[in-house]
Amino acid sequence: MKKLFLAPAAAAVLFLASCGGGTQTANDTNTTTDATSTEATTTTSNENLEPAVFEIEASDQMKFDKNSFTVKAGQEVQITLKNVGELPKESMGHNFVVLAPETDLAAFGGEAFKAKDADYIPATYASSIIAHTKLLGPGESDTITFTIPAAGEYEFLCSFPGHWGTMNGKIIVE
Repeated sequence: MKKLFLAPAAAAVLFLASCGGGTQTANDTNTTTDATSTEATTTTSNENLEPAVFEIEASDQMKFDKNSFTVKAGQEVQITLKNVGELPKESMGHNFVVLAPETDLAAFGGEAFKAKDADYIPATYASSIIAHTKLLGPGESDTITFTIPAAGEYEFLCSFPGHWGTMNGKIIVE
């Protein structure tokens, strides 16, 4: 597993050095752990990118108002989820959960159903969750900020019981 992180980290360090990256960046990367250095070099290579900011609405019709959006790998992403519905949180709560690629949505939804005490965020899938908002009632909102370091397609969904089938979409990371 460490070998997977070393090659991209070394390539990023060489790229930064050849592009005039400062000595401080290279030293910082070399003194961190493998997992952190990969994240740090990916973020550093995109440090000039403005954060990608999105507002997403969730409704009583069990729909998000957006079903996809595109960001750059390593770009900071800020998402504000607003529950614009009127039904009570206990019967129509909404959240926004970003999952790692190849996570089985149906299996995740089944586990989320059993995680009422954790606002439907299943601990059994903790390693597959990149970020999530809190569970929102009518008129509430929550903002999350995260970074996805690798290109690919990342699914998002509402994990409230029964919602994942219609309240889902993709983040395309280039």
